[in-house]
This record gives sequence, structure tokens and C-alpha cells, in this order.
Amino acid sequence: MTSLDPPNLSLRERKKREARRALAQAALRLALDRGLENVRVEDIATEVGVSPRTFNNYFSSKEQAVCSMVVDRHEGMREALLARPEGEPLWESVKQAVIEQYSREGEPDRAYVARLRELMGQLMLRGEFLNAHAAVERVLAETIAKRAGGADHLLCRLMASSVESAVRVAFVNWFMSEGEPFLPTLERLLDELATGMPTLTGGTTPKTEPDTTTLGEPLC
Repeated sequence: MTSLDPPNLSLRERKKREARRALAQAALRLALDRGLENVRVEDIATEVGVSPRTFNNYFSSKEQAVCSMVVDRHEGMREALLARPEGEPLWESVKQAVIEQYSREGEPDRAYVARLRELMGQLMLRGEFLNAHAAVERVLAETIAKRAGGADHLLCRLMASSVESAVRVAFVNWFMSEGEPFLPTLERLLDELATGMPTLTGGTTPKTEPDTTTLGEPLC
């Protein structure tokens, strides 16, 4: 069992997750090393020691395998949210689940993120990348609804979308600035969302000078 998996998974489900994760990691690694256009499904399967047929049991294309890291990264967030204490305010539960997931991954490596950003900007990955983010938002919205006891699904989708946006903005800010850590920025953005963004809407005076850095393209 890896540290990414909850302890109550069956052995079969655990092995399926491990196989899917291994294929996704191999696909991403090969795409970064060779360029996606030079990677075949057969190459990914060989890297993991399985058949192309096994690969097709998990992914419909190499593009989906590369982008699946976006979805897989949030599986832990979903499980962490459902495991939060009963009676805890919903926004606090969501915030802690998000922070827990990204704390587990550690501070990103700038050089790696730069390579990843270049890869994800390729036209052949754009559609699958957007599909992956849509899937993450849908799963998070469903988890929020379950946590909230069947709340208005539109509001759950709005909340999930807001959380995803906060993550992307925090990543872009971290990538474009020197020395500003990712996690404190993400936590600050989530706190602002939870309280209705009072710094902008409630007349609260910002503690720092306004940041006029261009946000640039969203990162994964």
C-alpha cells in the first residue's frame, strides 16, 4: 500500500490503483523525456512491464494517461474531505482536505513545473487536460454534496470550481514569483473564499501592497 491510498481499500482495488498510477507516471515521464509525439502506448506498457491491452483497461489514449495525474492527485483530497470530523464547518473541512493533499506532495520543484507547463501547453494535450480538470471539479462537487448532506448541487459545483480556481491561482503566483511559498498562498486564498473575499468586498485594508504580477496561463 502506498501512502496515497486510504487503509480501508480492498486488495483488488489497491492493486488497480497502483497499476493505474504506475502507467500514468510512466506516460508522463516518457512524455517529458522524449516528447509526447515520440511516445507510443506500447512504450508506456513496456516501461511498466504490462501489455498494451492492460494499458487500455485503464486509459483510452496516451494523452489521457499523461493528464490523469490531475485527477489522481485529487483522489486523496476527496477521501480526506470525507474523513474530516463530523460537525466541522464545510469550508474548514474543504480547506483542510486541500491543504492536506498539497502538503503531502511537498513544495513543487520549479524546473519540473516549467517542463510540465510546456508539455501541457501542447495542442494535442489541451482537450484531455481540460477534460481532466472538469472531472476533478465534478468529483469534488459530488464529494462536497455528500459531505453537506445533499446540498444544492449547483452551489456545490460553484464551491468546487472556486477551490480549483484558488489552486490554479496559487500555482501561477508561486511559479511567477521568487521565494513565495505555495502552501501559505493557497491557504490565504481559501480563507478569502470562505469569508466572502472581505479584502475586496468588505473594506478590509490589505496587509501588503497589491500584487500587479500578470497571472499568465493556468498550471496543472
